[in-house]
Amino acid sequence: MGTTMTKNKSLTYADAGVDIDAGNTLVEQIKPAAKSTKRPGVMDSLGGFGAMFDLKAAGFNDPILVSATDGVGTKLRIAIDTQNLDTVGIDLVAMCVNDLICQGAMPLFFLDYFATGKLEVKEASKVINGIAEGCRQANTALIGGETAEMPGMYDGKDFDLAGFSVGAMERGETLPRNVKSGDVLIGLPSSGIHSNGYSLVRKIIENSGHSWNDDCPFGEGTLANHLLEPTRIYVKSAVTAIKTGKLKALAHITGGGLTENLPRALPEGLGANINLDSWSRLPIFNWLIKEAGLESSEALKTFNCGIGMIAICSENDLIEVISALKTEDCSPIVIGEIINGNGVNYSGTL
Repeated sequence: MGTTMTKNKSLTYADAGVDIDAGNTLVEQIKPAAKSTKRPGVMDSLGGFGAMFDLKAAGFNDPILVSATDGVGTKLRIAIDTQNLDTVGIDLVAMCVNDLICQGAMPLFFLDYFATGKLEVKEASKVINGIAEGCRQANTALIGGETAEMPGMYDGKDFDLAGFSVGAMERGETLPRNVKSGDVLIGLPSSGIHSNGYSLVRKIIENSGHSWNDDCPFGEGTLANHLLEPTRIYVKSAVTAIKTGKLKALAHITGGGLTENLPRALPEGLGANINLDSWSRLPIFNWLIKEAGLESSEALKTFNCGIGMIAICSENDLIEVISALKTEDCSPIVIGEIINGNGVNYSGTL
């Protein structure tokens, strides 16, 4: 009895779902965006196996390095579902660099990780151009990253993002420092929800019967446009305030809200009083709280509720620090004070 031989087809990486040419095309397309973020200290361009940075060229004498990593969370789900991909990169940078500055470190460079099932160059370019925009806002160099095409791991147009940033400060200049009872809390307004609480946001939207592209019930445009408002980057104003020598601490209001993030900037034995009537909530928070019937305590430990960063200084230095923090689109507000005790106490109404 004879046998029949079947010649197997020669397989390629592309047959397995990975397009190396698409990855190379993406790198070439994003090189101008990365170049636009260059700052003193950057030593080479994209494409090598690693990226170098010269701390002396960046102006440091005896630097301490500080690192941070973060993602955008389920805000990505809205961006993917609506294919509105231009600003989630800003969110990614913001979540990292706003944390770094709270340590007193000036963010210097940034790397991203973009993972997807099938690399679509046009869509990926939008995301990475958003990352470059965030880096420009933070005076931070985009010096590298990884684009991973992983078929079988992500469905359809799904992708994930992670960011990594490194900053530096001179030895002995770390924040927080010398916070005392009687010091003043200065709130820096948020641009919206920023990048935390979106699992709850998505549940609220689902229960309300709305869809992302519905007309916004509390403002102009679509609901998605408001939900995707990018996270405000506070680095430049914070650096200016740090240079006054009068800033004592910064707290980035992320997951955990005001209730859990402010105590991270306080020494043991100190708490805070916050007056909720000292700022006006954005309509998006009023709508979410009403739609979900959220208790104030739950809202305050889930959302930033309109305050994205808190600065602390002595009452005597208040005018100077507020002047340093103020920008064209972000006006600081006195929202409370440091007290002896623990945790955050609230007065007024949310």
